[in-house]
Amino acid sequence: MKRLLTIVLYVLTAVIPVQPALAESAKSNQIKEPVVRALGAVLMDYRTGRVLWGKNERVPMAMASTTKIMTAVLALESGKLDETCVVSKRAALAPPVKMGLSAGERIKLSDLLYALMLESQNDAAVAIAEHIGGTEEGFCALMTEKAKLIGAMETVFETPNGLDKGQHHSTAYDMALITRYALTNYGFVELINTKEKTFSSDKQSYAFHNKNRLLSEYEGANGVKTGFTGKAGHCFVGAARRGDMELISVVLASGWGEAGKQGKWKDTKAILDYGFSNFEYHNIIQAGREAGSIPVERSRNSEVACVFGADLFLPLRSDEVDIVVEEHLPEQVLAPVQAGDLLGEADVIINGKLFTKIPLKAASAASRHDFKTSLEKLFNCAIWLSTRSDVKVILPEF
Repeated sequence: MKRLLTIVLYVLTAVIPVQPALAESAKSNQIKEPVVRALGAVLMDYRTGRVLWGKNERVPMAMASTTKIMTAVLALESGKLDETCVVSKRAALAPPVKMGLSAGERIKLSDLLYALMLESQNDAAVAIAEHIGGTEEGFCALMTEKAKLIGAMETVFETPNGLDKGQHHSTAYDMALITRYALTNYGFVELINTKEKTFSSDKQSYAFHNKNRLLSEYEGANGVKTGFTGKAGHCFVGAARRGDMELISVVLASGWGEAGKQGKWKDTKAILDYGFSNFEYHNIIQAGREAGSIPVERSRNSEVACVFGADLFLPLRSDEVDIVVEEHLPEQVLAPVQAGDLLGEADVIINGKLFTKIPLKAASAASRHDFKTSLEKLFNCAIWLSTRSDVKVILPEF
C-alpha cells in the first residue's frame, strides 16, 4: 500500500515554505548552474553523500593520478605504515613524475605517502603497491575490490599511480564516493593538507612541497589530488569546508595543455562556489516523529502508531520545493508487535526522483489477544494454581 504522508509534508512546509511567493521568487531569480570545461564533473555533499550538481558524472573516464587517493587509502588502512619498503627494480623504473628511487633502496612506507600525495610520484606508488599487495597487479585488485565496497561500482584500477593502461577508469561520481570515504580517515586528511615534508631513506634525503593550489587559493580548502595523463587530460578532486558544510568536487578532462592545466582550477572553484552559494542544510525528517498508524489484528490495541526510524538532514537549494515523502505500509499487521519493529518504509522524492528510503517502525508494542492466547492463559493459570510451576503451555495455531 502507498499513501501520501501529509504529516511529513506539513513538516516540510514548516522548514521550507511552499508558497506562491516562494515559487515566484524561484522563477524570477533563476539559479545559475556552474559552467565548466571538464567533460565529467560532480559536486557532492560530504555529510550526506547527496549529489548537488553533475555533468556526465557517471560516464566512465580515465582519472589519471586522482587514482592515488585509493592507493593512499589502502596504505593507511594496511597497518604497515611503520614498515620499511625495499624498492624493486620495477618501482625504480616507473616513468616520470618520480622521486628517483633506486632498486634496493629502503624507505619507510609512511614517508612514501607524502611523495605520493604531495607531488604525485609514480615510483612511490609502485613501491607502496608492491609492499602491500605483493605485486602491482595484486594491489590493483585490492583497489578495485575496495572501490566496490565503497559503492564505486564503475571503477577499475589497473595501475596504482593512474598511468593509462587497459581498462583503468572511473567516473566523477565514483571518485567523489572514494574521496568521501577517504576523508573519514584522519590520517588521510592530515596527509593531504601537509604543505611540506622532508625525510630520508637509507640512501638519500628527500623534500616535497604540496602541489595542490586549492589549499592556498580557496577559502576552506581541504585537499585533495591533482592528475594528468594524455588520455585523461587535467583532472582534480577537491574538497572544501565552510561553516558546517563540506563539499567534494571532481573534474575529469578539464582540458589539455596550458588551458586544461588552468581549467581544472577554474572548474573546481566554480563548482564549489555554486555549492556554497546555493545550498543550506534542512532537517527534513526527525527520527521518532509519528508517521501514521496501522490496524492491528488479534490484539486489544486497534492500531499501532508508526514513527520514522532515522533522521533526514539534507542540503537543499532554495528552489527545491518539490519534496514528497510517501509511506509504504501494509494494510494491517498481526499481533504481537514490539516497539521498534520494522513495519514499512518511506520514500523521499526530490524533484520527482527517489533520493532515499527511511524505515518506518512501531512506536509501541501491541500484545496478542485472541481465543488462542486466552486459552493459553487459562491453562497456564490452572497449572500454576495446582503445581506452583512456571511451565508455560503454548498451543499450536488454529
